[in-house]
Amino acid sequence: MLGAIDIGGSKIAVATVRESGQIAARRAVPTSLPGGPEAALRRIVHLMRECETECDEKASGIGIGCTGPVDPATGVIGNVDLLPGWMGFPLTAELQQATGVAAVMENDADAAALAESAWGAGTESRFFLYITVGTGIGVAFVQQGRIYRGAGGWHPEMGHHTLDASGEVDGPCYCGARGCWESLAAGPALAAWFNAHASPSDKLRESAGTREIFGLARSSHELAIRAVEREAHYLAIGLANLVTIFCPDRLALGGGVMESADLLLPRLQHLVPSLCRLIPLHPSAITRAKLGEDAPLLGAARVWQHRVAEPLETQPPS
Repeated sequence: MLGAIDIGGSKIAVATVRESGQIAARRAVPTSLPGGPEAALRRIVHLMRECETECDEKASGIGIGCTGPVDPATGVIGNVDLLPGWMGFPLTAELQQATGVAAVMENDADAAALAESAWGAGTESRFFLYITVGTGIGVAFVQQGRIYRGAGGWHPEMGHHTLDASGEVDGPCYCGARGCWESLAAGPALAAWFNAHASPSDKLRESAGTREIFGLARSSHELAIRAVEREAHYLAIGLANLVTIFCPDRLALGGGVMESADLLLPRLQHLVPSLCRLIPLHPSAITRAKLGEDAPLLGAARVWQHRVAEPLETQPPS
């Protein structure tokens, strides 16, 4: 039995997961509860114990998938915009001390990619790109079962490569670039564009989001259709760039925006190959991720398996 922790901008999910990839028990709490990372750690430990009690088995190791920049070697949280006050927190060391169980951590996109590679859309792929499109855009590349890493073992932030530095986006993204992929094609960008062009009666209420826009598009709402076309356009440019750079044999897309894959996927399967003609990629290689909402927790468990099988070798940047 493995412990699995998924830390996102809106919620923290905890589970016990069997080695074969089935979730045995799970719990979740909002990320934004007061008390910062120290209080979050106490909640995580409590939820993990509840999960262990439910399945009557202790976790032999704990894997963590966390949003934003994290140091996989030290288990320290980086400068994560969605986790204010967490920067520099040594999560894995604190968790190990609190539970007595060894813990390892990866970026959440890497974690989900490992799960999809082992148990989902990438099981038959040797060069697998996983892209999650939701509040942000996260990307991971799994090459022959191993995560692609940069200097120091860090996760490359491919969701922030620049597409349009002088175009429609006002001001830089929190990453420092203007017109990066996330600022143009993540869920908040889609909703912001729709509201900026909508009449007062059509504007989305504050709690609404991409699901409402896709619903309007299905009912032939003209502006919503334009918004979906724009979303597909920018997603396709970013995907084509990644295909040109990494030459994958399969791409799988997950995340909240891809809940409307019926509208987006056919467009992407048409557009992406036309934008990267130097690389042989069949449209059928562009698919939706298979694990759905289970991907983050299964990914966290897979982080533990991956790191036990392939210990992290890092070399700090010179």
